[in-house]
Amino acid sequence: MENERDIYYPSPESVRGSLAENWEELERSAAEDLEGYWADRASELVWSKPWDQVIDDSEKPFYRWFVGGETNIVSNAVDRHITGPRKNKLALLWRSEDNKETRTFSYFSLNREVVKMANILRAMGVEKGDRVTIYLPRIPEVVFAMLACAKLGAIHSVVFAGFSADALSSRIDDSESKLVITADGSWINGSVFPLKNIVDEAVRFSPTVENVIVVRRTGTEVHMDSTRDHWYHDLESLPIARGACPTVQVDAEHPLYILYTSGSTGKPKAILHTHGGYMVGTYTTLRYTFDIREEDRFWCTADAGWVTGHSYVVYGPLLAGATTLMYEGGPTYPHPDRWWELIEHYGITTFYTAPTAIRSLMRFGDAWVNRHDLSSLRLLGSVGEPINPAAWRWFHEVVGGGRAPIMDTWWQTETGMFQITGVPAMPQKPGSAGRPVFGQEAEIVDGDGNPVPDGTEGFLVLKNPWPAMARTLYKDDDRFVETYWSKYPGRYMTGDAAKRDEDGYFWIIGRTDDVIMVSGHRLGTAEVEAALNSHHAVSESAAIGVPHEVKGQSILAHVVLNQGFTGSRELVEELRAHVAAHLSPIAKPDEILFVEKLPKTRSGKIMRRVLRARALGQDEGDLSTLEE
Repeated sequence: MENERDIYYPSPESVRGSLAENWEELERSAAEDLEGYWADRASELVWSKPWDQVIDDSEKPFYRWFVGGETNIVSNAVDRHITGPRKNKLALLWRSEDNKETRTFSYFSLNREVVKMANILRAMGVEKGDRVTIYLPRIPEVVFAMLACAKLGAIHSVVFAGFSADALSSRIDDSESKLVITADGSWINGSVFPLKNIVDEAVRFSPTVENVIVVRRTGTEVHMDSTRDHWYHDLESLPIARGACPTVQVDAEHPLYILYTSGSTGKPKAILHTHGGYMVGTYTTLRYTFDIREEDRFWCTADAGWVTGHSYVVYGPLLAGATTLMYEGGPTYPHPDRWWELIEHYGITTFYTAPTAIRSLMRFGDAWVNRHDLSSLRLLGSVGEPINPAAWRWFHEVVGGGRAPIMDTWWQTETGMFQITGVPAMPQKPGSAGRPVFGQEAEIVDGDGNPVPDGTEGFLVLKNPWPAMARTLYKDDDRFVETYWSKYPGRYMTGDAAKRDEDGYFWIIGRTDDVIMVSGHRLGTAEVEAALNSHHAVSESAAIGVPHEVKGQSILAHVVLNQGFTGSRELVEELRAHVAAHLSPIAKPDEILFVEKLPKTRSGKIMRRVLRARALGQDEGDLSTLEE
């Protein structure tokens, strides 16, 4: 296997005193006593009522964790810190895209902001179990909103603030949200993205939405419906925002959030996570994988609209009592050294980002990095897709100065927390995701579910339950079972192809289902195709992901036109703009091919694997089910 024997051993400084210094013993003991391991981790947190049972597996795959226990994730992410020595510790650092504005929040002041937001939501009728849609950019208010919902026992649904009105509307309607929190706009590479206008269009036909709260960010003029819309800065000054707001104690299995993720059908899947197990899982994995210390400043560059932002920008760092940085902008605007400048300025010790970003910054060379002092960096991290060995080495040697280990992390929206990764004391192999987290056992199987020999490509499955696992798909238990648990009974089907080497390290190869990973964003082929097919010139389409040296994958669309239309460069650009408007700019196909017909099975299913093989010049495989 490529690079299997290319091993980087950690320095004594990385090993000595780290939380997982004795990682082999932790791995062994967690395997021998799964319930005991997770009970010990949960005991490090605050519970208003202790649990009676660690895991209830009587109704697999609907596992229940910390059964009978009561808590609230906010009790542990905020409340417990303001009564101890972390009260005045920095919890959140925020920097604006133009680099002119900084906002800082200690745990004490973060609590004040969360209480204020929660009081406002409560005054607007938000109660335990209600759904709230959050459509905000990377500004502190997205953190306040998530925590305020959780504090009340409400369920938040954060939608990436780059999705179109159609995509936002479908998520609002599916969740039956009664309130939407947004901003007038967001700054993206110096331009304003019109968030409020998109919300106006999205909620026009949403009968469940009673109120829209609008944060002023860009100062652009927006329409405000006096019967529905409220400026947040006006609400803050009202008596309803003042006073105490107790954190509602909920059952460990009470829903915390739903997060929509693309699937192989047109309708996105609403992944549901709960307070107790998700809390324990994200807290534990962040602490062990990134060896969180009191003096650390942790920066995960993800957006809160994705699961990485939920788990390792907001909840994980705050549960661990860390200082987390949020930056409004991207890696290359206005110059390719913006990230390195921020690391130097804030003394960031742990930097966690996506291979796509690493590859895009590599293209600008070493000089932009070398003009900054990055000696504060102790650990690096990678998330979102497999990191190729060349990018791994550049990240390690140029950004990390050859001294900072890279914690590659494999996990999913559905898993809620890391599943395969490393710890600083563990030897590393560039390109490998590492080993299963303590308490997990992963396996590579063939199509029939039989284990395959080491070094052989197969399907990655997870064998053990874990606390942060998705409990179901919101309002769709049957689809949850069918999608993740039906093919290999008793084992979770990840949808990824992978290999395991003789040392027990896992190498992730990529998706086996109809999902495309573009710059770390997970897009369903069905959603892209639905957007294309809604154009009056298109009869049908098929979208596939093909390798891209920077973005990981790019989108190649095959389009069959209706009679009377002819393929042209103008139509290509029109279709790309159409997809951007109806789904998201990140979903625009990089290339569109006009074809007479699509390869289909006799039952009418598009054979995307054939299109993918043709695009890559590979063997098309078994064509026995091909219609023609």
